Amino acid sequence: MGSIDLSREWLRAEFVNQEMLNRHRGIESEFGFYDAIATGDLEAVKENCRNKMFINMEGVGKLSKDPLRNMKYHFVVAAAMIVRYCVHNGMELEKAYSLSDFYILKADETKTIEKLNKLHDEMCIDICTQMRELHKQQILSKPLVLCMDYIYSHIHYRITIEELAEHLNLSTSYLSRLFKKEMGINVSQYINELKIEQAKNMLQNSDMKIIEIANYLSFSSQSHFIQVFQKITGVTPNKYRQQNFRNTMSKMPTTR
Repeated sequence: MGSIDLSREWLRAEFVNQEMLNRHRGIESEFGFYDAIATGDLEAVKENCRNKMFINMEGVGKLSKDPLRNMKYHFVVAAAMIVRYCVHNGMELEKAYSLSDFYILKADETKTIEKLNKLHDEMCIDICTQMRELHKQQILSKPLVLCMDYIYSHIHYRITIEELAEHLNLSTSYLSRLFKKEMGINVSQYINELKIEQAKNMLQNSDMKIIEIANYLSFSSQSHFIQVFQKITGVTPNKYRQQNFRNTMSKMPTTR
């Protein structure tokens, strides 16, 4: 009985849409925008943001009767589509999903459509900028892509070159040479840089103690973590936190 009622309700809604000439906008422009982000076309993305296409509801489906909730649902759809386009264009899978989760959680916290629109623009420009940098790198071989994806998904653990080589069924010497050739740095440098990026995010957005962050990212000690952090960023973790604590959004590029 329930399915019959839903079918009738759907037919009524479809009839109203037909009578009111409600039409969804073409998918070409939407897919073109996702593609611009995934290919690092920063100017096209900024232009879309300047035109406030996200909050332009003409031709967009109504997902909730509440205007803010409706926009949040559209934000979730956009975030999910964007990261999938980015994965298809070379972004690490785990990194893409982490970005999507991060921005969707931020969207859930917003209280106004204006702030949600600003967050949408910041998300698109941030991810597009990351894809732009990714495309500047040379095309990576399949072993390197698999290697980097493994590192990202295991970044909270202590990762060794031996472990990576075994995972990829390669010799350690060959993997070391290949990584250095394609990335320009050795494996341990790459792992440390990625760990420090994670640490910066935790210092910005959490109350975790320095020792807790060091342990979470599997550094041998707090002093080792501080040494590596300062070498890569030029400041200590404490200094970085003082400068950036919960100030991430204001430091992201905007179109205003």
